Amino acid sequence: MDQVEVAGQRIAYREEGSGLPLVLLHGWPLDSREWWRQLDGLSDEFRVVAWDAPGAGQSSDPPEHVGLSDWADWLAEFMEVLDLTPGHVGGLSFGGGLALELFRQHPGTVLSLILLGAYAGWGGSLPDEEVQERLELTRRNTELPLEQWAPALIDTLLAEGSSPELVDELATMLADFHPTATRTALEAFAEADLSGMLTEIDVPALLLYGELDERSPRRVWQPIHDGIPDSRLVVIPDVGHMVDMQAPERCNDEIRAFARGVETIGS
Repeated sequence: MDQVEVAGQRIAYREEGSGLPLVLLHGWPLDSREWWRQLDGLSDEFRVVAWDAPGAGQSSDPPEHVGLSDWADWLAEFMEVLDLTPGHVGGLSFGGGLALELFRQHPGTVLSLILLGAYAGWGGSLPDEEVQERLELTRRNTELPLEQWAPALIDTLLAEGSSPELVDELATMLADFHPTATRTALEAFAEADLSGMLTEIDVPALLLYGELDERSPRRVWQPIHDGIPDSRLVVIPDVGHMVDMQAPERCNDEIRAFARGVETIGS
């Protein structure tokens, strides 16, 4: 992996291909390895860059008690340093919320938004009681051995009947998570409410959700789709939360066609 220093953060990233930038933001507590199918499948046409957010993968841990806006600032500077602006910005789950926050704070960095299993922040997409339940579970899990909580989390990330290979792949990533940074990140995500800025988004947006996603079901994606004026929604059958891993060919096809359309509009 390559690395770059940004505002005191050591950020690791994976990069493949050339062309218009496609920046991919992982979910939490995962890292850039979740995007290898997109790095492989889309790098023939795009410059695909997947970062390890500060606090994940091989990147350094951020200070405690920072907010989603801090991750957006780091991301904007990361994109500037690597000459990735403006770029197509895609994110899954936490990464999707971060993409929205990036647009809110640094709209000039974003050519289009690609939101996969995304939230408008936990605070903007979930009832308060559910937000607190998720936070309490996060705090408890990060104090426990991995084997006591990872299987249950994976069950909510993948649709029932998913391949053992996918389960093992997620377990491998989870084994490398950063406990303190995970608590910091998800506390920040719990506070984030981006629902009010959706109507202000003036770039094209592609929404990709799994039909069987129990973490980001219809009650999460419908308000996001309704709120963003120029959004295209694709619900992929028989797939759970990790649409990029469970349905990579469909995701790649949708992303490619969408990004080509954005380029045509902007040409």
